[in-house]
Amino acid sequence: MTIWIDGSLRAGPDARVSAFDHGLTVGDGVFETLKAVDGRPFALTRHLDRLAGSARGLGLPEPDRDEVRRACAAVLAAGPAPLALLRITYTGGIAPLGSARGDGRPTLVVALAESPRRPDTTAAVTVPWTRNERGALAGLKTTSYAENVVALARAREQGATEALFANTTGALCEGTGSNVFVVLDGELHTPPLASGCLAGITRALVAEWTGAHETELPLDVLDRAEEVFLTSTLRDVQALRSVDGRTLPGAPGPVAAKAMRIFDERSAADNDP
Repeated sequence: MTIWIDGSLRAGPDARVSAFDHGLTVGDGVFETLKAVDGRPFALTRHLDRLAGSARGLGLPEPDRDEVRRACAAVLAAGPAPLALLRITYTGGIAPLGSARGDGRPTLVVALAESPRRPDTTAAVTVPWTRNERGALAGLKTTSYAENVVALARAREQGATEALFANTTGALCEGTGSNVFVVLDGELHTPPLASGCLAGITRALVAEWTGAHETELPLDVLDRAEEVFLTSTLRDVQALRSVDGRTLPGAPGPVAAKAMRIFDERSAADNDP
């Protein structure tokens, strides 16, 4: 594996960051993951926009977009694959131990990993922990992901691949690394950004291309929805066949199947929509 770190490509064993990097010591960093198909990154401009927004929200200087694009191109050229996950990580750089930042420049890491295609359906569970829609990190894609690690481990213990959160008001919010859509009376809905969910790139495209409604929904909507599906960078559109053990027969249902078809067609026609 070849990885870009702070201006140069390095072989996997030589790709290291300092033990004092603030992203490592306190999770002071932001990141993006995007899929690459045959060496071409998907929706790179949107991802760079969100990376910059997350950096601003965390108080980091905005990354140099030209440098990030060069890094992505170099890593993709060094490791072509039919389907891959491209990860851009941008941290506060070297700092003293503790929460205060240092005076060094931020760290930029870009890495690539080959990925299999996801199945059309999967299972999810809800978890007892909540997203804080009023927290300092709400809506930011930061490297502070331990909460997601714990929730995803709970899901996998129950034979699922995703854990779904409510927010502090009991409204449906998001998954550990996905957004959620539900079908009610044939209509497609997804939680609004005010719920505290991440502004997913795939979420935005699916909502735009299908006309889905942004609707505040209680968590128990999952008990009565006709269809439920997830969206994310590598899932694209993935239907849920069960939620907390409740079977959703016929998954993917007609609305999810249509969303899958639209997303496949539109994304294939334009790799940077």
